[in-house]
Amino acid sequence: MYKSLVIAHFGNTVKLSSFLKINSSAISQWGKIIPEKQALKLEKLTEGSLKYDPTLYKKVA
Repeated sequence: MYKSLVIAHFGNTVKLSSFLKINSSAISQWGKIIPEKQALKLEKLTEGSLKYDPTLYKKVA
């Protein structure tokens, strides 16, 4: 799940951090693709409005 799409969905990082109950500083440390754990959580909490894409998290052997 791309960080830019998640922030756009919520409007800003403050609203996103409040929704996830984490510090906005944690969000600022995310890369272009958010952590897999948070992506799964967001898909569930947004009832599918934000979609988890497992192909973004495949490990290269």
